[in-house]
Amino acid sequence: MIRWMMARGFSRCTLAAAWIALVAVPLAPVVAEDATAVEGRLSATAKYLSSDELEGRGVGTKGLDLAADYIAEQFRTLGLKTELVDGGPFQTFEMTTGSELGSPNTLTFVGPGGEDGEPRKIELALDEQFTPLAIGGSGTFDLPLVFVGYGITGKDENYDDYEGIDVKDKAVVILRHEPQQANPHSVFNGTDHSEHAPFRRKVSNAFEHGAAAVIFCNDQFEVDKQLASLRKRWQVAVDEIAEASERFKKIEKPSADEWRAYENKIAHLCEDVGKYAEQLDEARDPLLPFRGAGPSASEGRSFPVLSCQRGVLDQIVKQAMGMSLAELEVEMDKGPTPRSAPLEGWRAVGETHVERHEVGVKNVVGVWEGEGPLADETIVIGAHYDHLGYGGSGSAAPGVHEIHNGADDNGSGTTVLIEVARDIVARGKLPRRIVFIAFTGEERGLVGSARYVREPLFPIDKTVAMLNLDMVGRLTDEKLIVHGTGTATEFDALVDRFGKDYGFDITKKPGGFGPSDHSSFYSAKVPVLFFFTGSHKDYHRPSDDFDKLNIPGMRRIAEMVAEIGVTLAKADTRPAYKEVQDMGEIARSGGDRPYFGSIPDFAGDEPGYALSGVAKGGPAARGGLQGGDTIVKFGDSKIGNLEDFDSALRKYKAGDKVPVTVKRDGDEVTLEVTLDPPR
Repeated sequence: MIRWMMARGFSRCTLAAAWIALVAVPLAPVVAEDATAVEGRLSATAKYLSSDELEGRGVGTKGLDLAADYIAEQFRTLGLKTELVDGGPFQTFEMTTGSELGSPNTLTFVGPGGEDGEPRKIELALDEQFTPLAIGGSGTFDLPLVFVGYGITGKDENYDDYEGIDVKDKAVVILRHEPQQANPHSVFNGTDHSEHAPFRRKVSNAFEHGAAAVIFCNDQFEVDKQLASLRKRWQVAVDEIAEASERFKKIEKPSADEWRAYENKIAHLCEDVGKYAEQLDEARDPLLPFRGAGPSASEGRSFPVLSCQRGVLDQIVKQAMGMSLAELEVEMDKGPTPRSAPLEGWRAVGETHVERHEVGVKNVVGVWEGEGPLADETIVIGAHYDHLGYGGSGSAAPGVHEIHNGADDNGSGTTVLIEVARDIVARGKLPRRIVFIAFTGEERGLVGSARYVREPLFPIDKTVAMLNLDMVGRLTDEKLIVHGTGTATEFDALVDRFGKDYGFDITKKPGGFGPSDHSSFYSAKVPVLFFFTGSHKDYHRPSDDFDKLNIPGMRRIAEMVAEIGVTLAKADTRPAYKEVQDMGEIARSGGDRPYFGSIPDFAGDEPGYALSGVAKGGPAARGGLQGGDTIVKFGDSKIGNLEDFDSALRKYKAGDKVPVTVKRDGDEVTLEVTLDPPR
């Protein structure tokens, strides 16, 4: 019948309406449950998931495991099949949560021989003259040294510390920050730091140029700035001693209490003077601490990254280049003009040991099997259950070490997921299988959903739709946002129908990509719907608490999503997948970067930038890239991970034709991509 209607010239909208009509038969009767009972159950679950006991459900916390166990028990109690992976409901894998400095760690600079012909050796003391950094990796090295100034390649600034310099398989010495820091008219964002200043950007740039190790050194401007600040505090403390002494001298006959107060005051101020004196001594040639450039390395590269005292490197630079570091910095400020050069005859010899902390994490899966000829087709309904733990990376309250309970993000979605499962199970068997998944690692980059798509328990090509619940706990004025309405021919009318039935003011977003787990499925060409009640001032803050949830709103969303799930499960045909031009938030270039049109695969664990998909009609797609590719070279830049790709992309402009080398099915393939203007 559908083929006949299409032959007669029916529009897509008419066809979609017919599809809805075909499945809009009365659903299996379900005894209506009192709303108060449902809301009581939702409230209890959401309250537990967002309690302090669960420690913000951060990766690596006991609370995340408690949440997983709770969800698994709920799935079992509902009657879902949970004997799925090694006899249980958990799809487990490892994630890196941090780094520790291992042992041994050594660094020796070996230079040209003296009059006796013996090579000069400068052996450095760990934590006194050098420190391995957590953003680097472990390795044994014996590498030629090259000074590359600030380690910047800035196309817009017409400045490149690597121009004409071969650093392949060498250790590069890099100054912190950038030239002209005191110049308000500097091309490097005036007196504010530019995008080229961060450590990770410099490390990525070095890696792209083929360097085998990075040695950071403080720049003179930063040293002078810190010294000036500390000297000011030291002088204030000294002046306070003098003032306290003068005030006390004016007391003709001090009492015992006045003497005691004066002695305590002077002792306290002397402690301050001593403390600032120690800090001044350290600030004259400081070392970065182990985590001073970041808590851990990015995936995809593991070469050593170290911090070294300026005084040590200054000796080497003077001997090899005939100028001190301070003199070179003055010269670089002119223009600015790079002054990079090999440090002839000098090598860095040593080893670093950085131990990565890995923890086991798990997706929680429960299955409601289908019956009949369509039982091998799957609908996934999911929500991520992890959050930010005690804050840190990703928190909108930087520097605050407090439990981020994540009641809305995403205690609400997880709670609604369990209720949707309860509702669907109560209806009895359906023609298609429904898989309920509580994803882990979403806050770390959609890691859990990406892992499932790469290692599905049921074939992705037989997965006909994915419904995602993320932040559905703050319904206000009946406004519900639904993403993905353009990812299947039938979805627009489907959402219109149920939105009206349940009294929601629906805002429809056609795109299938965005910052949540549905993106992983859409990149695998699965139609998706993502339900979301909107952001708010408590997003990613400790204040995202249970008492701000709209429990009745969550109940109604659960009822509607269950109805949509059942409708999809009972449809005669699977939803017709559509590619949508709109890439959503996750794949936009942003800023002034040219547009490439790729979707990251955050579960990729091989060196390079792994793609889960490409934007329809975008530069990557036009150039022949596809989901499953891993970019290992972009232009002349070596690519180890997403950060390296981002750094390399910034070196080009719209209209540039860039050779891109990818790994595809074990082979390397080079394609040409013409970049689009920023979006």
